[in-house]
Amino acid sequence: MTENTSYTEWPLDENGFPHRQAARVVLLDPSGNIFLIRGHDIDDPGYSWWFTPGGGIEPGETTLAAAVRELREETGFVVDHNRLEGPVLSRFSTFHFISKIRKQDEKFYLLRVDDDEMEIIRRGHGKDWTPLEQELLDAQRWWNLEDLDCIQQQGQLVFPRKLVAYVRAWRDGWDGVCRTITEE
Repeated sequence: MTENTSYTEWPLDENGFPHRQAARVVLLDPSGNIFLIRGHDIDDPGYSWWFTPGGGIEPGETTLAAAVRELREETGFVVDHNRLEGPVLSRFSTFHFISKIRKQDEKFYLLRVDDDEMEIIRRGHGKDWTPLEQELLDAQRWWNLEDLDCIQQQGQLVFPRKLVAYVRAWRDGWDGVCRTITEE
């Protein structure tokens, strides 16, 4: 998210809902661990969830370009768009955030990083966060899938909800099919 945009300025759709297009990156390290961010709702600080790096697509920007930009902004990692696989997932979501029901249509890309790149991401996260992101985003970390599955079963939210299952399927290679899901 760039400095001149905010969660409160999403365009309204034909039904009056704040609704935006977004791009996300599923980051996998050589061991098959996934990098996630934890955020919370400003209006309900006790409501938090883990999610992949990504965000809104700016005017004139492709989903792939937005994924690369958001990855840089949220992790400090700069990558050539040709390294991203996908989109591997298309997600249509409806959720409550900052006092409103919102809709977001997301394209997810897959990026495999090596140990050196993993360390760059570990050290570089948060440097380009906007003031709003600094207020909303609480943590970033690499998760092994067993631990992520465990915290999700204990009630912590992870989006998309079946992310662990998708990553297990993608760890050894993506089959070239973009799955489509709807979550509310």
